[in-house]
Amino acid sequence: MAILDNADFESALPASARLLGVDLGTKTIGLALSDTSRTVASPLETIRRVKFSIDVERFFALIDQHQVAGIVLGLPMNMDGTAGPRVQATRAFATEVLKRRELNLTYWDERLSTAAVTRMMIDADMTRARRAELVDKLAATYILQGYLDAAANWRRGG
Repeated sequence: MAILDNADFESALPASARLLGVDLGTKTIGLALSDTSRTVASPLETIRRVKFSIDVERFFALIDQHQVAGIVLGLPMNMDGTAGPRVQATRAFATEVLKRRELNLTYWDERLSTAAVTRMMIDADMTRARRAELVDKLAATYILQGYLDAAANWRRGG
């Protein structure tokens, strides 16, 4: 398995299987999980980053526990569409993960995902502490739901 473009990723997946959405940060990894019909994304967990080997151990445990068929990894492109240092770090993370396990993985543009989720939480009148607790896994949910909605549209021929 490898890093696939969205069309190849979609065709590599079984008809009914879960996907894991990932919002990779420098201090945390936000995770979201789809249902088996790949219609709805739900927040799963935030992994506090310690060391790559420890982080990836938890990552793989969740993949196994939820029988995940593919990873949708948020790609933090700059607003002008260029790739900066965070994109390089995200690609390096994907490469290291795939060295350790065969997985289907695709990238999804995550521009403004954290900003959109933060705005939603502020509008919901959440405290700053509660927002900090939820932002990463909600950003992962936003990323994964964006992919799921687009994939459903592709399947309908849109």
